Amino acid sequence: MKRILKPFTYVLAAIYFVVDAVFMAVARPIARWIGRHFEFRRLRVWIRGLPPYPSLALFSVPVIILEPVKPVAAYLAATGQIVSGAVTLIAGELLKLVLVERLFHLTRDKLMRIPAFAWAYGKYAAAKAWLQATEAWRAIRTLSGAAKDAVARARAKLVGSFSKLATSRD
Repeated sequence: MKRILKPFTYVLAAIYFVVDAVFMAVARPIARWIGRHFEFRRLRVWIRGLPPYPSLALFSVPVIILEPVKPVAAYLAATGQIVSGAVTLIAGELLKLVLVERLFHLTRDKLMRIPAFAWAYGKYAAAKAWLQATEAWRAIRTLSGAAKDAVARARAKLVGSFSKLATSRD
């Protein structure tokens, strides 16, 4: 039985990791934007003033509260509510990752003082580096870059068309 479940578990873990990686690519710019545009000085000072273990507890809150969003979204999709499931997954994951990113940014030094957290983060960083070194990841990055370039060219062409139209009317 273990021989059958082991590959299945690895596949589920890989899917889980890839979904988080994809969402993190979207969440990181959002978190940076929030950090630049919203000054929560008092909250930021309070968070940075926390000792390591209370920082870990605060860091864990969005994960604990929002991690169940994935199974809820899967349930919604399985019961035929595809759009609701997709919206739930996207909103929940983005919210979780944005909060985690901001909290990690504020508490990273203190969290790394906790040996178990530093060890787990090291394993996460190694797994992420391994994934990014794979040929599949590089292919996806190449396709992503090509798609971004195509969108930028189409946008520039569209903006150029509108500006020509506006100047021809004047």
